[in-house]
Amino acid sequence: MRYTTLGHSGIKISPLCLGGMSFGAPSLDFHQWTVGPDETRAVIKRALDRDINFIDTANCYSFGTSEEYIGAALRDLGVARENVVLASKVHFNEGGLSAAAIKREIEGSLKRLGTDYLDLYIIHRFDYDTPMEETMEALNDLVREGKVRALGASAMYAYQLHNLQDIALANGWAQFTSMQCHYNLLYREDEREMIPVCRQFDMAITPYSPLASGHLCRPTWESESTRGTTDKTMASKYDHDRTIDMPIVERVAKVAADHGVAMSQVALAWHWARGIESPIVGCSKPERVDDAVAALDLELSDAEIDFLEELYEPHALVGPKGRPGEAPLAGTTNVKLTR
Repeated sequence: MRYTTLGHSGIKISPLCLGGMSFGAPSLDFHQWTVGPDETRAVIKRALDRDINFIDTANCYSFGTSEEYIGAALRDLGVARENVVLASKVHFNEGGLSAAAIKREIEGSLKRLGTDYLDLYIIHRFDYDTPMEETMEALNDLVREGKVRALGASAMYAYQLHNLQDIALANGWAQFTSMQCHYNLLYREDEREMIPVCRQFDMAITPYSPLASGHLCRPTWESESTRGTTDKTMASKYDHDRTIDMPIVERVAKVAADHGVAMSQVALAWHWARGIESPIVGCSKPERVDDAVAALDLELSDAEIDFLEELYEPHALVGPKGRPGEAPLAGTTNVKLTR
């Protein structure tokens, strides 16, 4: 495993991150396709056995049970705390990114994960209702207290990230060292501004949905899986652009067939060819971990990258929260979790 660095933090991470949204108690109010404690433990064991040391979750995933299952799995497996890089998030909770909410939510995440600190604490979205100075000072306090080693941000507008970083710099506070943005072969809007801003601040890119919620894993758009038939969030993110995206899916299938590999491996290999540090992959079965790790051995040619990217057309923004009270752009949301 060739490890990389989480931006300017110096923390060493694997070039694949195991996503925690697949773990937790299924719910009609969140996701019906998540897996239980035993399956979670099996997936995490396989990831650790394959030298993946980076695990991402959130306080809101399956109403906290994702964090609980991950923490229990690490304890059951006897994993030394220093051998895993744990990340969680804060925002989709009472109080958003207010100082009081951040101080409350970090304690909940630490308890559920069974640890004294997080390696990476991520703001899940931008909070329009809380002064940016209040948020950044509260996050800095967590770093100063040793409860968090590094800070990260997730989907937002690039100007918002720039403003938050400027506030941290002006006050001598901890800056964000990573960006968890929506990025894959079907959605490349962050190439315009977000990724350049991140590079300006020496931030690692750790994209969510690198496989476009499974659309880059199969030659057909529909899936008969539980997720494929019940995940309304996935449908809202991708279905409205099906017509312009399906030809790209077909090209991924073509390149995969040429190499004799799974389509998912082509989709992941494209990220590394683009210089991405660690795409986040959700796995509900151990063999999915094996597929993702196998992608590290796939090197795409310049011609293949051009072939995969050639048909891309601009998309409506999917990920950043719109300002409360404003009508969202197509594909964006003002209130609901879009991951």
